[in-house]
Amino acid sequence: MTAAPADLLIERPAPADGAALWRLAKESKTLDLNSSYSYLLWCRDFAGTSAVARGAGGEPVGFVTGYLRPDRPRTLLVWQVAVDPAHRGHGIAAKLLDGLTARLVAEQGITGMETTITPGNTASERLFTSFAERHGARVTREVLFPAGLFPDGPHDPEVLYRIGPLTESTAH
Repeated sequence: MTAAPADLLIERPAPADGAALWRLAKESKTLDLNSSYSYLLWCRDFAGTSAVARGAGGEPVGFVTGYLRPDRPRTLLVWQVAVDPAHRGHGIAAKLLDGLTARLVAEQGITGMETTITPGNTASERLFTSFAERHGARVTREVLFPAGLFPDGPHDPEVLYRIGPLTESTAH
């Protein structure tokens, strides 16, 4: 993998980014696509726990959306991660995760991260296990939602990845 471009900017998304995030999610071909409206709302209501990567022209080329769990406010749940197909292979997803968690460790005192990954999504498995390795954190896995819970037809189970502990020293 080559390094992320030097002119890459990681920052909070704004509602004007919602359409681009929806497009990136759609073009990922692996994410469950939510309504375009939900991406607009996400960029308004959860901008503080999400990040967008901007290319040289300021356009979004990747994003990570997340939220702090209401019953575990020091745990970031990463909802979706996507990178524009033309920008993949440059470490942008890793830079997004690193930047977001460093910000949230400093601002919110988060100590853990969670995400769900369907079995066989090797790109996401690598992204999150390498994140844990870089930050000296443990990873545990368990099935969060078995396939039978999904009402809309066949769906793979969602495996919960818990990563932590995260501290200021591990997040940088």
